[in-house]
Amino acid sequence: MRDATNLHLRPARSGDAKNLAKLIDIAGEGIPNWLWSQSVAVGQSPLDVGIERARRQSGGFSYRNAILAKAFDQVAGMVLTYPIEIMPQESPDDLPDPIAPFVELEKQSVGSWFVNALAVFPEFRGLGIGTALMEEVEHAAHRRGYDRLSIQVYEQNVGAVRLYEHLGYIAISQARVRCHPCQPYYSGDVLLLEKQVGQTVF
Repeated sequence: MRDATNLHLRPARSGDAKNLAKLIDIAGEGIPNWLWSQSVAVGQSPLDVGIERARRQSGGFSYRNAILAKAFDQVAGMVLTYPIEIMPQESPDDLPDPIAPFVELEKQSVGSWFVNALAVFPEFRGLGIGTALMEEVEHAAHRRGYDRLSIQVYEQNVGAVRLYEHLGYIAISQARVRCHPCQPYYSGDVLLLEKQVGQTVF
């Protein structure tokens, strides 16, 4: 049986773009693939678009903002994380329905160290990799002088909610899901959770 004793965390590299694209689509429960499908050129797949975006030097979904987890010499998971320093200017009503509630909540996260996405490939789940990545996020926030962490999650994703609450995150706000064909859930809320950096969890 696998365990996490061979776990290694490192900053992502440009060459990790394919795995990063696959993992962020897992984290986004298919919404990233739908968004990429709106930008495909002739001969491209949605994943190709995601790989191109992951290779960028800037932007939220850039390899430069990702921490990669490797286990048994294989990519096992990643977390995409960075500070939110500027208020998003987009109106949620002008955005695609699947991402509108996330941008609405992001406006409340200015000044925090933000976790955009956390994902682990199915075959590596249950080994504590998600917890290890989230702990590394907290170290990164502390090194950069941030005292507040934030993350968003569908309330129906009970496993993720349970993990974040176990790590000390508390739900402080919510935004209604907007129904869309690519939407994994057709009702309920997206939750905004926050935690103070360095907060002890008992």
